[in-house]
Amino acid sequence: MKSNVSKRSPWSWVPSLYFAEGLPYVVVMTVSVIMYKNFNLSNTQIAFYTGWLYLPWVIKPLWSPFVDLFKTKRWWITTMQLLVGAGFAAIAFTLHLPYMIQLSLAFFWLMAFSSATHDIAADGFYLLAVPDKDEQALFVGIRSTFYRISTIAGQGLLVLLAGYLIDTTGDIAWSWSITFAVLAVLFITLFLYHRFILPRPDIDCPTSDGNTPKDILNGFVKTFISFFKKPYAISSILFMLLYRLPEALLAKMTGPFLLDPIENGGMGLTTMQVGVATGTVGVIGLTLGGILGGVCASRGGLMRWLWPMVVAISLPNIVYVIMAFTHPALWVVNLLIFIEQFGYGFGFTAYMLFLIHYAEGESTTAHYALCTAFMAMGMMIPGMAAGWIQEIVGYKNFFILICLLCIVTVIVSMFIKLDKPHTKAQNE
Repeated sequence: MKSNVSKRSPWSWVPSLYFAEGLPYVVVMTVSVIMYKNFNLSNTQIAFYTGWLYLPWVIKPLWSPFVDLFKTKRWWITTMQLLVGAGFAAIAFTLHLPYMIQLSLAFFWLMAFSSATHDIAADGFYLLAVPDKDEQALFVGIRSTFYRISTIAGQGLLVLLAGYLIDTTGDIAWSWSITFAVLAVLFITLFLYHRFILPRPDIDCPTSDGNTPKDILNGFVKTFISFFKKPYAISSILFMLLYRLPEALLAKMTGPFLLDPIENGGMGLTTMQVGVATGTVGVIGLTLGGILGGVCASRGGLMRWLWPMVVAISLPNIVYVIMAFTHPALWVVNLLIFIEQFGYGFGFTAYMLFLIHYAEGESTTAHYALCTAFMAMGMMIPGMAAGWIQEIVGYKNFFILICLLCIVTVIVSMFIKLDKPHTKAQNE
């Protein structure tokens, strides 16, 4: 049956929807690290507490079938946006309370689950509300662009706002409360906007098809088992878990390293300066590296570009060794972070292409969701230990260790199996 989709242009809702998808993720994963560092939590505490927040994205495949079973995807989108907005407001309120760490983490946890559920619904809704294949292809780039914009807004503008307020008032709790209040207002506005503007395609309805939750669970178990029965499953899963091992450790300590005073081995930057370095300069480098990676892969396929991308994601990690030993000027710090993030963006392309390659076949969508779960797990578990390791060995040795762990990236890349025609066709 042909879908009846409103005449409303995707331009009116796709950009805002994917901005709303990206912002909670970057706040939960990155901005929270900077905030807790401002509140003088130890690096061990920061990495462990915020590392747990990856869990909703790890286990997202477990409940994604039930999003299809109950209510419409449109309902899930708007409801999750309301919950995220409420979570931001709750954090703004709790930062002045005696148990602010425990309370704020609880609300970050709520936002993480809401955001992961929003991801499931938004991606499914997009396919229903933009049924034309050519239009879908066009707006894939728009989706990615506005997701990146949300990253700049979160890591860059929001951190800049908090840093400016801290520098102006000297009150850390008040400054971050205002920042999260701004986020709450923004998300409530997005909720109200999408309640009105999102189209209502006829085929956006619960897709039970007579299936019970037990049937769905049994189907998931069969899909899960088939995932592990694919050829070269062990080497492929090790690649998913370990290719980004150095980055998983580095990501949790970048903010603390830049914020810590020089006498503690850090760079001694202000919160505003970190917002510019990681949230603006770094994200631009990441985006440009990803674009170049996509262009190169489309012209040569994954087999041709795998090793240049392995080098690109590994070698630039040495910039943190340089910073830890030399404490260069601010403009050099920005340049080095740009180089590292550019290399990461380029090298990450190989990782994403391999996930697509491994998921192909029967149950492609479900298998790709499992791939992304392993991707999140590969960031979560090392990230939780990053602060503890850093505090034992110090920043200099920590960054040297990260460079040595790039050997793991090389090893797991050596053992993946690629079918040349298959992987090349994937990128053409």
